Amino acid sequence: MPPPMPSRPTPVPHAPPAPRASTPADVRGHLGEVVVTGGAGFLGSHLVEQLLREGHWVHVLDDLSSGSFENLAVVRDHPRLRLTIGSAADPAIAQRVCNSASAVFHLAGMVGVQRLAAEPLVVMQGNLRCTEVMLEAAAAARLPILIASSSEVYGQGPVPFRECDPVRPGSTQNLRGGYACAKAMGEWLALAHNHQQGLPVTIARLFNVVGPRQNGAYGMVLPRFLQQARTGQPITVFGDGSQTRCFGGVREIARALAQLLATPAARGQCVNVGSDREITVLQLAEIVRAALGSRSPIVLVPHDRVFPKSFVDPHRRVPSLDRLRELIGWVPEQRIESIVEELAAAEPSPSVQRALAARAFS
Repeated sequence: MPPPMPSRPTPVPHAPPAPRASTPADVRGHLGEVVVTGGAGFLGSHLVEQLLREGHWVHVLDDLSSGSFENLAVVRDHPRLRLTIGSAADPAIAQRVCNSASAVFHLAGMVGVQRLAAEPLVVMQGNLRCTEVMLEAAAAARLPILIASSSEVYGQGPVPFRECDPVRPGSTQNLRGGYACAKAMGEWLALAHNHQQGLPVTIARLFNVVGPRQNGAYGMVLPRFLQQARTGQPITVFGDGSQTRCFGGVREIARALAQLLATPAARGQCVNVGSDREITVLQLAEIVRAALGSRSPIVLVPHDRVFPKSFVDPHRRVPSLDRLRELIGWVPEQRIESIVEELAAAEPSPSVQRALAARAFS
């Protein structure tokens, strides 16, 4: 068994990155390092693996507030990987990691509907501040940057959501709308940098991403269902279960993000990234129960027993993937059944087990 990862970053010896060009470098050019903020998180760690497979040097910036060293266990000793423990909201740190980089993937942020309900100020201010700081650092270093946004910006708009549709966050009394507004404001800042300074910006509007290493501590539905089914607890579906979502496999999403940043035609654009196969949350609970052979009952829990009364849950969330298909030539296609089967066959990571256990008894 490999020793635990250190609690502080240690330098990984490798050849120095090639000098950065005087014009914004294409990520395919392998000039310098590719920075991944939030790279020790769920999606970020899979993106790190994808970039290393493609031959890039990768510099992870993560404050480990929700990410974990364990997520990087597969690549922890890779000679082209290094890690800085710090916040993407710190201008000095952001500028330092950008100075030797050729491109940035900005995935750092606070997610989870339950965390938003409990700590709206922390979530909204944190997400907007991180994006603002990373955009300024990328602009100063003249780097291509991909910003991870969210399908939440569409609010209760009609489906399928198209990138040119108006954002509809709803009433200011709706906390969930505040998260959407913070994400939308990050998009506007990114596009303003693109328009005014020529910064090569790509915005990825992520839909529901699922797969190995996902942590259910902040309300992520699939790991919560899996934990409940494994332990024989009731599988709790909020509302009547008729609300729909589209679940994309994390490895395909990571691959799509890597290709988007390497696609010049995607710069200056918002792009939906996810699956477009729509299923109800109740169907998801049934898929999980069947995959695990569980006898857990499926229980419907009214929303107002879990969230504040002003917390609106969009009934449908389905993307149009036409723009993604046009830009990179494919879209995520892994079916939710195969994702659940893979997760059902695997033991959750220790960090996921701890987080879920803490959530269950809090």
